[in-house]
Amino acid sequence: MAGPSIEDIMAMAQKAQEDLAKAQDELGKIEVEGVAGGGLVKVRATAKGQINGIEIDDSLMNPDEKGMLEDLIAAAINDARMKADHAAAEEMKKATAGMPMPPGMKLPF
Repeated sequence: MAGPSIEDIMAMAQKAQEDLAKAQDELGKIEVEGVAGGGLVKVRATAKGQINGIEIDDSLMNPDEKGMLEDLIAAAINDARMKADHAAAEEMKKATAGMPMPPGMKLPF
């Protein structure tokens, strides 16, 4: 019994490439929200890591709280980044389901 032909392998590779490209496009549509300070600072970002917006509670608009505000913004961005990475990993897992991958190989490259 013969294995898949070279044409079959090429077609599978082409479909895999198309699925990955589609998944990459989807990452720009998935939005996550990073939060810090119990919701006083919120950062919206895409699963690709693009920051779409920042919300800061008015109570933090005090010059004496500048250092805390800066820390909360950094924490909210880091939270958004972690959530974006998780969402991207889940999306790529869907796109690569059933695709044989060598151990330790991660997508996107």
